[in-house]
Amino acid sequence: MLRRYLSDPSHVLPVESFEVNTDLTYNKEPILLQARQVKQLRNKRNPLVKVLWRNYSGKEDTWEREEDMRTQYLHLFRD
Repeated sequence: MLRRYLSDPSHVLPVESFEVNTDLTYNKEPILLQARQVKQLRNKRNPLVKVLWRNYSGKEDTWEREEDMRTQYLHLFRD
């Protein structure tokens, strides 16, 4: 059985502001590299990095190919 919702200001979640382009897209931006891993396929090795992204819904991390990340975001790999 459904019940009627009673409005409560404490239920409102804070929204982090980020810029939205005129075509309703936004730029994703990596914050840092969290981990490295080599994925072994049958006869191929794929180096991966775990990237923490900004401007996703909350703070989200994904596994990306290291080669692609090096070409696009070289500043993350400088020690």
